[in-house]
Amino acid sequence: MDIEAKLNEMGLVLPEVTAPIAAYVPAVRSGNLLFVAGQLPVRGGKLLATGKVPSQVSVENAKEAAGQCAINALAIVKQELGGDWSRLVRVVRVGAFVQSDDSFIEQATVANGASELLLAILGDIGRHARLSVGTNSLPRGASVEVEFIFEIR
Repeated sequence: MDIEAKLNEMGLVLPEVTAPIAAYVPAVRSGNLLFVAGQLPVRGGKLLATGKVPSQVSVENAKEAAGQCAINALAIVKQELGGDWSRLVRVVRVGAFVQSDDSFIEQATVANGASELLLAILGDIGRHARLSVGTNSLPRGASVEVEFIFEIR
């Protein structure tokens, strides 16, 4: 699969990898696993969604924000692989954290924004295990934060 061609076909551009907002690195490799730090839904230097879901941010907007987290993670993967997508074996796990109202129970729907985008871009190697949880707050007030584990060569 030509990942760059798929991104172009979908009209997606991977952003430049930005410096972390605290004392950590964007990704750590351990053996054949690449652990990508939690990604906020940042596009063009701005958060796409802030506040609790669904009272301040709609489920659809939060789902789109989760997709942006996946795009940001793929930018890190590309950088870590030196641009050689043939070294990507698969997505292993996705962990989505959703800033939620107390009664909100559709975190999995929000997490689908990241999962569905990975599947659309990567096909079968985008299938993964996942967790989605609600939380009372996230860094910078983001509505969603998503972490990733990739298998690489």
